[in-house]
Amino acid sequence: MQNRLKPQYIILLILSVLALSNCKNGSKKHHTLKADSLKKKMAKEWTKTIPGNFSNQTELVFDSAQIVTFMQKHPDLTPYEQDLRNFYRKRKFAYAWYEKGILIEQAGNLNDRLMNLQNEGIYKGIPYQKDLDSLIFDSHSKTQIKKPDVGTELMLTAQYFAFSKVAFRGMSDSVSRAVNWFLPRKKIAYDDYLDTLLKKPSKEASNINEPVYRQYDLLKNFLAKYRTLEAHESWEPIKISKKLKPGDSSAVVALIKTRLYKLEDFKGDTLSNIFDDELKTAITQFQQRHGLSADGLPGPGTVSEMNVPLKSRIKQIIVNMERCRWLPVSLNSEYLAVNIPEFKLHVYRGDSLLWSCNVVVGQKVHQTVIFYGEMQYVVFSPYWNVPESIVRAEVLPAIRSNRNYLNEHNMVMAGKENGLPIIQQKPGPSNSLGLVKFLFPNSYNIYLHDTPSRSLFGESSRAFSHGCIRVGEPAKLASFVLNYDSTWTAPRINKAMHLGKEQVVKLKKKLPVFIAYFTAFTDRNNLLNFRKDIYDRDDQLASMIMSGTGQY
Repeated sequence: MQNRLKPQYIILLILSVLALSNCKNGSKKHHTLKADSLKKKMAKEWTKTIPGNFSNQTELVFDSAQIVTFMQKHPDLTPYEQDLRNFYRKRKFAYAWYEKGILIEQAGNLNDRLMNLQNEGIYKGIPYQKDLDSLIFDSHSKTQIKKPDVGTELMLTAQYFAFSKVAFRGMSDSVSRAVNWFLPRKKIAYDDYLDTLLKKPSKEASNINEPVYRQYDLLKNFLAKYRTLEAHESWEPIKISKKLKPGDSSAVVALIKTRLYKLEDFKGDTLSNIFDDELKTAITQFQQRHGLSADGLPGPGTVSEMNVPLKSRIKQIIVNMERCRWLPVSLNSEYLAVNIPEFKLHVYRGDSLLWSCNVVVGQKVHQTVIFYGEMQYVVFSPYWNVPESIVRAEVLPAIRSNRNYLNEHNMVMAGKENGLPIIQQKPGPSNSLGLVKFLFPNSYNIYLHDTPSRSLFGESSRAFSHGCIRVGEPAKLASFVLNYDSTWTAPRINKAMHLGKEQVVKLKKKLPVFIAYFTAFTDRNNLLNFRKDIYDRDDQLASMIMSGTGQY
């Protein structure tokens, strides 16, 4: 079979890791955003990222009745029949994959990707892949006068739509909901993208944008690296019998150096048994990539991460590639994103990461919800409306054993609701919400807030809350979200935070907030990061992906 040019693997506009958490606290006075209107608005924005530029090829056309004949011969492609009709109706049934009777380069590129779906982290086959491969081969092997073949033409387009569904959009909405992913799924006009793809000359292929979040392409590169490692390495567990420190000499040191060399953290002499500065630097980088305390020493937790089987890491990468398919391609506005397993809040302006800070998210029994909201209010010196669940499980038992409990905790009883007392904690430095909270109305009663428990931000694993997102730098965040109002200076913000009197400020411009869940991602230095699956959400999705039985 002829050699084909390999496809161009294109990188999109730069975004970084998304994710955000939940707060089961009572701001129920604020209205809940309607999911349908939100999806409609966001779909409109995302679709703008895929411009429709129609091909100039108009000379070669076919009869529309050929689509009916094609579908009768290939019934498994029926789900894409309407996409096919819409695409060719706009083109007035002009051939898209032929130029002067010869298949264009993009046909081979698409076929290569279809024949190597596992490179995309996809285990579900697309119907008639081998049929397409044979058609492509036959078209190249013919020596007589070239002319377009309508069967090959329609197979290519139908296969493109099948590919775009699994590779660019991912598994169905029912699957994402089943794994508790409540961020709105992206909507894209794939026929417009296909037409843009076909119009681009091959020399400009690197400028073509694929409609997937940039992390997808970056993770795909690491997927290939880890599969190569798995194919050639035994990855036996490293065992350390005693604590190691710089200057020590031990045979296990060489094993650690070799392991970190293969993982691209260590670049020195792997045969040396001496624990040198190069190794300490490499261990520090490894620890940072895995969300560990970065002391540069191979403690039990660090060695445990080094010993994670490559098969497990491959699964982790594939799961997060699927999550990337569900995200918006890019955003041009300012927005906030919290990655739950990373315990980080990221602040963006367009494609630029402005700054990040530590956050505390929900415990495993009070898991933070994955969803989208729009921040509308900042509340300085807030009251804390204690959630009913906490009133029932914690406050009432405490009151029974200590009649002075409310006074001691700066709380008041503000009435009754649903058979329970309404408990509020008054503003002040001991308030559980700290000195400021940030509201984005949602049905989960989740928001960002300060906290008096500052020591928790120094922990490497920070899942301590009842579902709320505690922010490590609340004053800096308040300054950012109020940057459209020049009257809110740093001194004024500080005064409002310590005033002891609640003040609600409505933002002049709503701020998008994303709460997501990524256990594998690349950072700004293009280093692959892994985090623990703190809510055990990876395995369910992985089983659906790798069995090929998940709905697409």
